[in-house]
Amino acid sequence: MAKPQKRYVCHSCGSVSHRWAGQCGDCQEWNTLVEDAGGNVTPFSAKHNLQSGGRAILMSGLDTDIALPDRMETGIAELDRALGGGFVEGSATLIGGDPGIGKSTLLLQAAAKLALAGKSVAYVSGEEAADQVRLRARRLGLGNAPVQLAAATSVRDILTTVGQGNVPDLLIIDSIQTMHSDLIEGAPGTVSQVRASSGELIRFAKERGTAVVLVGHVTKDGAIAGPRVLEHMVDTVLAFEGERSHLYRILRATKNRFGGTDEIGVFAMDTAGLSEVSNPSSLFLTSRDENVTGTVVFPALEGTRPVLVEVQALTVRLASGATPRRAVVGWDSGRLAMILAVLEARCGLSFSSAEVYLNIAGGYRVQDPAADLAVAAALVSALSERPVPADAVAFGEIALSGEVRPVAHGPLRLKEAAKLGFGRALVPAKQGGEGAAMTLSSFANLTRFVDHMLGRG
Repeated sequence: MAKPQKRYVCHSCGSVSHRWAGQCGDCQEWNTLVEDAGGNVTPFSAKHNLQSGGRAILMSGLDTDIALPDRMETGIAELDRALGGGFVEGSATLIGGDPGIGKSTLLLQAAAKLALAGKSVAYVSGEEAADQVRLRARRLGLGNAPVQLAAATSVRDILTTVGQGNVPDLLIIDSIQTMHSDLIEGAPGTVSQVRASSGELIRFAKERGTAVVLVGHVTKDGAIAGPRVLEHMVDTVLAFEGERSHLYRILRATKNRFGGTDEIGVFAMDTAGLSEVSNPSSLFLTSRDENVTGTVVFPALEGTRPVLVEVQALTVRLASGATPRRAVVGWDSGRLAMILAVLEARCGLSFSSAEVYLNIAGGYRVQDPAADLAVAAALVSALSERPVPADAVAFGEIALSGEVRPVAHGPLRLKEAAKLGFGRALVPAKQGGEGAAMTLSSFANLTRFVDHMLGRG
């Protein structure tokens, strides 16, 4: 154990002495030295004390004026929407998605549009040869875009090349799992290599003002492969979602230091690449020429964009003693179990002897709690075989007590529904939206809602 070192501090001038004295040697005052026991002092702590010996950093006030960052609009409105307005100079963006979902296609289209607009763009592929990228660009009708291509995997070679002369405005690395740094031992794609390579590329972006885009692989669970710290290092994380069996693709920002994370971009895959979808509701709504039991339209909200989707439910009665199945596609299975429990406990409806299947049409994934009322309406309609009117939408959050609670942005949801020709809405009581061009039916609790669905009053 290190011996505690005593020191004596003058409470008049603050000078420190290691021995007590009646008179302070600095200010000549008498009886002002008082004992102040310091911590254990060891050679290691004395050498590694970080409270002194450093360089003073410049501190600035929170209220200091600062200019908004410059953005490069890609010319693809849906991509710019997800990014918050375009790529920011000196930023690092990570985009991940399943293989074949269209990440490289989207970035090649964005690179070509920026290059044709006069920006300097470099596209470095670690998975394809440069000729393969050229062939894909010609297939997309972008063969004349002045994009600089390269096939390389060494981070040192890439940064040496793009750092000469005028640095590019946009640098695309496809993909970060194929890059390697010669400062780190290990094969490309390992945790240490991904972290080191990303760190060097992000440092280059911050120092030279280049917007860097990193393409990331994903695991079988859908998470971006590599160290989790990679998502903390970059400024923006984009997730490219969708099923290859469906035409649509959704670009969702899960992190954005320069904008919100509540916006999405919607694309459709066709022979000419990814095309923008300005009206996503047309993708997720099926033909509703006649009333069908178990189907309800729900106005979902993605950021400031309302998207109308169709909630479909099916119940199948089973023989006594059989174990019913619960299957959900596009929604939370735990939340479905909660809605079923509230319908049984508060409304007297029995689903214990029926299999329940719930689907969000078009492969869309709903995370909005406002979908509770639409799901309940679809379940009641399927169980009672009473269709919900084809021109009706429903939204609202359901509490365990059976209360139907108001949700955010009700007027915006109603406005989008009215624009697409819907004439009535099933909404919570005290829900804003008065004056909307729709007939509103309000419900304070789930019991009254079920009575309305079943024609009891």
